[in-house]
Amino acid sequence: MSHRFLAPIAAALALAGCATRPAPATPPAAMAGAVSAADPRAQAAGEEMLRQGGSATDAAIATMLALTVVEPQSSGIGGGGFLVRGTAEGAVTTIDGRETAPGGATPDWFLAPDGSLPDYRASVASGLSVGVPGNIALAAKAHEAHGKLPWERLFGPAIQLARGGFAINPRLHQSLVQMGNLRDRSDHTRALYFTADGSVRPVGSVVRNEALARTFERIAAQGPEAFYSGSLAQDIAATVAADTPRPGAMTAADIARFEAKDRAAVCLDYRRHKVCSMGPPTSGGIAVLQILGSLERFDLAALGPQNPVTWHLFLEAQRLAYADRELYLADSDFVSVPVDGLVDPRYIAGRSALIAPASRIDKVVAGRPRGAPQARADGDEPAERGTSHISAVDGAGTLVSYTSTIESAFGSGLTVQGFFLNNELTDFSRSPEVGGRPVANRVEGGKRPRSSMAPTIVYDPDGRPLLAIGAAGGSTIPVQTARSIIGVIDFGLSARDALGMPFLMAMGDQILLEKGTWLEGSAEAFRALGHLGVTIAEAPVKGGAVLRTGQGWSSARDPRLEGQLDLP
Repeated sequence: MSHRFLAPIAAALALAGCATRPAPATPPAAMAGAVSAADPRAQAAGEEMLRQGGSATDAAIATMLALTVVEPQSSGIGGGGFLVRGTAEGAVTTIDGRETAPGGATPDWFLAPDGSLPDYRASVASGLSVGVPGNIALAAKAHEAHGKLPWERLFGPAIQLARGGFAINPRLHQSLVQMGNLRDRSDHTRALYFTADGSVRPVGSVVRNEALARTFERIAAQGPEAFYSGSLAQDIAATVAADTPRPGAMTAADIARFEAKDRAAVCLDYRRHKVCSMGPPTSGGIAVLQILGSLERFDLAALGPQNPVTWHLFLEAQRLAYADRELYLADSDFVSVPVDGLVDPRYIAGRSALIAPASRIDKVVAGRPRGAPQARADGDEPAERGTSHISAVDGAGTLVSYTSTIESAFGSGLTVQGFFLNNELTDFSRSPEVGGRPVANRVEGGKRPRSSMAPTIVYDPDGRPLLAIGAAGGSTIPVQTARSIIGVIDFGLSARDALGMPFLMAMGDQILLEKGTWLEGSAEAFRALGHLGVTIAEAPVKGGAVLRTGQGWSSARDPRLEGQLDLP
């Protein structure tokens, strides 16, 4: 099982955000609903759509577009995502906008000519890492089905931010400093974010991205075809191909073939609450459901939120879920994924029976859910880093949970017409087989790499919409999401307090306890429960949610972002 999580924690802290609000396109009006995003300026774009009578889908799309401008290190139209939508009546649908490998990609895509694996960063900083972007196709499909406002109106706030300018905040500045070699990947990046002497522009500097504004205007006027065909598609393909050191590079035909797909939601009841999330090719939704389901038999409310035993149980549930994810989860269009078996309450109850309140499971292995394939190997996927999450609810009570990503900070570092291209293909296992057995998440032409994203919605015991939630932070995403849902359901916390609960996670034989929280002072208690490898570190997390309260809908982002979004 691949657990190279601890080394990249510093890089994970570069997850992004920025901070000023765009001027509203119309005079302020009453807003029915709420929006949550990692950057207040992008959140304001979504809120403006609600003020204009737009749907939660409209608000989420406008927010994603604005994040392309103000949070370029985390997400945007050069990447992809997953969207979960739930109506007030309980109907749940999902859209898969995950990037795809070019048609010419083969299982040995990342291997050197001699069959060895090159340095991971060499794979990232290469056209080999770039998948066909899916966010615009996802947005168009969602808008066609559930949008209320005109398509072009959703682009207004993002165009204004790109053309009028936005200020670099401390979080974006930190990301740029940590990725200083980014300036060598693109003339566009160097001109926007760096000074003449090569240093990062200071916090408060105003960035104007006219190239991106023009790109948005074309897509707004011409629809998604302006992205997936014509000069923009040709530019994407040419940029990626020029940086791809082997045959099979992305072509304009690969881009034209991209399709955002309707997928079946995965759902499970947790303490009489209906919890629904995204299924394959992401592993995140199933992991969230398995964690919650495994904890159903424990009275977490009675144990309390500041009890090491509570979170010992959580760690054990997470270890079991992640063992399954490593072996079974991948793109279900290419490999058999036993989804029904993995979320079967009877299977989860059997896995939960392995958890003991007073001791740690010595060796966790994947289970054998109904429909599980034989002879599969665990791959060598690296830790994921990037991503941004959007939650929205409209006046009709429709929830949208949308997670968007370009993978690493600033993706591949390549830019086209004002935006960064993803490095999502490094979410594949770079080794196509292990010990002579095939890896489910190996590279194949047209395939979507496995993800950890877990956009999730929750209904209360009466069937009413309660919560839309998700997170950024690669492999930490299911952990953050499940932990916050427990905060709301078991501990009755507000959205902000649930997102702000101390973070912990099992990472192979190690556990991470968040520095500066009560968990740090409880390290010995966790060791006594069998978790001998304890690391104390900052939490590489960034979640967001909208929650129904007695006073209406509330919006929250992770309180750890406070201070990182402020401007002079």
